[in-house]
Amino acid sequence: MKIRFWPALLILIVVAVTVRLGFWQRDRAHQKEALNARIVAFENAPARDVGVEPMPLAAIEFHRVAARGEFMPERVVYLDNRPYNDQPGFYVVMPLKLEGGGYVLVNRGWLPRNMADRTGIEPYETPKGVVEVKGIARANASQAFELGSGGSAAHREIRQNLDIKSYAAETGLAFQPFVIQQTNDTGDKLVRDWPAPTLGVERNYGYMFQWWGMAAAAIGFGLYAARRAAKKCDDVNKSDEEAEHHA
Repeated sequence: MKIRFWPALLILIVVAVTVRLGFWQRDRAHQKEALNARIVAFENAPARDVGVEPMPLAAIEFHRVAARGEFMPERVVYLDNRPYNDQPGFYVVMPLKLEGGGYVLVNRGWLPRNMADRTGIEPYETPKGVVEVKGIARANASQAFELGSGGSAAHREIRQNLDIKSYAAETGLAFQPFVIQQTNDTGDKLVRDWPAPTLGVERNYGYMFQWWGMAAAAIGFGLYAARRAAKKCDDVNKSDEEAEHHA
């Protein structure tokens, strides 16, 4: 059976690429499974105290943490478009001035939107004096899709997202490189029914099988095309032989 070079090469390239992409998705799934195991382990580990010394994000993310300090309501930021049970609302993010020095941002919880005034803020309580905050260290206070720069012309503390480094430069405060997702109740009427981290392991495995399915389909198509080409060639040769025989 004669194999045509360029079609065969194209099929080999498609197979190689799709197989590689399948392995890449498999590796991503394994990484996420390892991260999920770490998250479960951190949930059962003792809380780590947050102080003035910087704590690298890679070493603290998803750990249980505890911090003592005073909230700074004058620096509050409301993250917009954060629904809860299909109800629109905000995340209330506020700096905590630590007892020993330094600052850390705290995602205090969810607040429903004032339906009569889009930029209006429903009342909630902020504890005065030193308070203990317990929670989970996260890389950010949640990230939502954003077009252009965040913020509202009428209400600058209402934003779509909040970058820690940018906010530190804006305020001049030396923040820890993470946000505490508060879990303890401080009597402020905020909702803290936090969603579990979405790792999407099943999606990666789904993509893996899709890529490998495409590779198998490419191989099947190549074999089918080669067989058709061989059969056509055999038919041509047979016709030539019959023509010669009758001649």
